[in-house]
This record gives sequence, C-alpha cells and structure tokens, in this order.
Amino acid sequence: MKALVTGFDPFGGDKVNPSSLAVGKLKKRIGGVVIHTATLPTSYAKSAGVLRKAIEKTRPDIVLCIGQAGGRTELCLERVAINVQDARIRDNDGKQPIDKPVVADGPAAHFATLPIKACVAAMRKAGLPAAVSNTAGTFVCNHIFYALMDIAAAHPIPMRGGFLHIPYVPEQAARLGGAPSMAVEDIVRGIEIILEVSAARTSDLHTAEGRIS
Repeated sequence: MKALVTGFDPFGGDKVNPSSLAVGKLKKRIGGVVIHTATLPTSYAKSAGVLRKAIEKTRPDIVLCIGQAGGRTELCLERVAINVQDARIRDNDGKQPIDKPVVADGPAAHFATLPIKACVAAMRKAGLPAAVSNTAGTFVCNHIFYALMDIAAAHPIPMRGGFLHIPYVPEQAARLGGAPSMAVEDIVRGIEIILEVSAARTSDLHTAEGRIS
C-alpha cells in the first residue's frame, strides 16, 4: 500500500509551516505502507495542480493533506470540505478570493473517506490531543481538501483521502506570545497513527464526534 502525505510552505509572513516540518520528518515506510511526500504552495491557483501531479506520479491508495491551523489545540481531522474560497488574508501569490468556488459547478461539499473517528480514537489512546473537526475553514487548506476529494471522486484508481489540521509548533508560539502549540515530534506521531489506522481499516467507528473548529 502507498500513501501520499502533503504539507504546505510557509505563509502569512511566517518562516516555517509545521505541516511541511512534520511531513519532512516522516519515515519512508510505516508498517506495510510506503510513504511519499510533497510540499504544496499556499496558493489557490497552484496548489491543486501540484497535488494532482503528485498523485499521478505516486498513484497512492491513501492521501493525507496537512495544514496549519493557528490557535487550535488538537490534531484535527476534518470531516468535510466546502466548495468556497473566502480568504481572510492573501495567499502566497497575493490573491484573496472572496465567495469563489473551488470547482465551478462542483458539489457543495465533499466528505473525507478515511476512518477519521477511528484515527482520532487511536491518537487519543496514544496520549495525543485529537478531535474530529467540522470546519476546515475557507483558506487554502479547505481549498486543497476539496480539490483532493474532487480528484479522488473521478480518479480511475480507488483512492481514499482526508485532511489534518495541526497547531503551531513551539517556536511559532514563542514568537506569537503564548498561542497553543504542539511539538513537531507529536505531530509526526499523530500522522503515523492516522496512516496506520487508515491502512488497517476502511469502516469507521459509529460514535458521536465533531467540533465546530
């Protein structure tokens, strides 16, 4: 089995993005899963094209995209991506779309196809704060999550996908004056658990979960 894991480059004037930091520390193999990685530009116009090329190159069974969500305290697996671009800040191309669709005439939303509740339960069992989130926002993270699931829906080879939002790392929190953070090693362990659980099962737990952020 093969997995593609992606992070983003830094944005918003920051010098680091914890998603690409964590992805860069992943092993080449986790159990029976061969890991491929890619860094996506924080760009509405370019990110989906880079993701599509990585998918065509690696032909993965599982795709997990990862992005920074400053202010969150947990590893948040997203349930749903919505078909809207509504940027609070400019992306790395200087663009700030408002009320624009990710895919013209696409469905209003796409849902993750990884066993997100089972993954969250496994992360908590390992001592990591984790949650199912019901909003991926409307910045480039939501954009790429929607694009991923749109690609997967039409892909000739079955492919499951999802999106993980992660907190700041401590060096960012120190600069920002006390924002919540998580050690990059714990983020990496969370990603490993998600891949392990997703490789082992396709059905999810039937239990109540979900945060609005």
